[in-house]
Amino acid sequence: MSITVLTKTYNNLPFNKKEILRYADCKDLSPKIEALLNECIEEAIQTLSYKVCYCVLPVKITGKTIDFGAFNVNSEKLKINLKNCEKAIVFGATLGTDIDRIIMKYGKLSPTKALFFQAIGATMIETLCDKFCDDIKKELNVNLKPRFSPGYGDLDLSCQKSIFKTLDCSKNIGLTLNDSLLMSPTKSVTAFVGIKRKEI
Repeated sequence: MSITVLTKTYNNLPFNKKEILRYADCKDLSPKIEALLNECIEEAIQTLSYKVCYCVLPVKITGKTIDFGAFNVNSEKLKINLKNCEKAIVFGATLGTDIDRIIMKYGKLSPTKALFFQAIGATMIETLCDKFCDDIKKELNVNLKPRFSPGYGDLDLSCQKSIFKTLDCSKNIGLTLNDSLLMSPTKSVTAFVGIKRKEI
C-alpha cells in the first residue's frame, strides 16, 4: 500500500514549570532552586528541537489482531482503544539529541541541573505530543482517541520496528531504534492515535 509520511516542526513550545517540578519530584521551590530551574529552561529554549513524523493508516480489527495495512499488531488493550475507529495516526516525535548531551554533561558537573533537564525532557516531549494531536484534530476536523504507545499494557515493544520502518523515522526526524528497542534521542515517543470520525 502507498503511504504518505508527513513531518511537522515546532518552535518555542511553552514550558510548564509546575510539571517540570513534578517530574523532578521537587517540592522545595526556594529562590535558589527556582533560579537554577530558570537557568535550565533558558538553556533548553536554545537547544531543544521539536520534530514529528506521521501517517494515517487504515484500521481493521480481527480478534486481537489489528491490521494497519502496512503492518499488524496483536494487543487487546490497543484493540479496545481503537474501537469504532476506521483509521489511526501513527507518529514518532523527538526533542533531538542536544537534550541527551546536556543531561550527560550535567550528570558530571551538576546533578541538580541534570535532574531538571531530565524533567524538562519528560515534560516537553509530552507537550510536543499534545500540541501535535491538538493540531491534527483541527487540521483534519476529527476527534482523537487517547494516544497509545508501544510498551503500554499488552502492546509489545517489538512493534517499534514496524513503526520505524513505516515512518522512516531516521530519515524524517533523526530518530533511531537500536537492537534492544531503545530509541535515540531518548526524549522521544512513538504512538498510535485512533481517529473517531469515519472519514477524514
